[in-house]
Amino acid sequence: MLTIEGLRAGYDRLEVLHGLGFSVEAGDPTVVMGANAAGKTTLCRVVTGLIPVRAGTIRLDGEDITRLSSADRVRRGIALVPEGRQVFGEMTVRENLRLGAYVHGEPAARDYDTAFGLFPILLEREGQRAGLLSGGEQQMLALARALMSRPRLLLLDEPSQGLAPKAVEQVAHAVNRIAETGVAILLVEQNLALAQMIARHAVVLETGSCVADGRASEIMASSAIQDSYLGKKRN
Repeated sequence: MLTIEGLRAGYDRLEVLHGLGFSVEAGDPTVVMGANAAGKTTLCRVVTGLIPVRAGTIRLDGEDITRLSSADRVRRGIALVPEGRQVFGEMTVRENLRLGAYVHGEPAARDYDTAFGLFPILLEREGQRAGLLSGGEQQMLALARALMSRPRLLLLDEPSQGLAPKAVEQVAHAVNRIAETGVAILLVEQNLALAQMIARHAVVLETGSCVADGRASEIMASSAIQDSYLGKKRN
């Protein structure tokens, strides 16, 4: 689905990503992990076209999308659930969902059915302003809004941020259900508990370079990886 080769990118004179390469397949949810400043959010911005590529290639289903605009990438099936959720607080739940479908024009009934079927609480809250939702409900709305674009690849940037453990479990359950529909998942996350509930493939970054790439169960069980790169020091 998504193939990244030799990816280099950054801000102004600062290079943040240094020759990254890995792939994400449908049915094989992938988590990108690492400490703060490892380059995880930058990776999301590069894949979605918000930051230009300095070198390397990004392919979606074999098509080179390296130089495409963010809008063209959305049209080809890439959607991002951004860090911090970024819902439109003054708009209702339904209005937020409608905005997520802008690439198709007016959303179809099946788009709302998908969103409300996955998150029934949003149907109860559809006329409520998004800013009045709990943190967990806002994360559900951010996920549902991304699904309104009918993505083939869904990127999630730190979806557990600021959530209580129960809400984290709800998010994990929803993401697993989304993956079962054939949507490829790229999860950027520091929360080991959430990553373990979702990922089958793991990539670990350190200051913009890949230091581990393989089966998630093996990588996340490695004390050396946890101690050195994921901030899980053991006594």
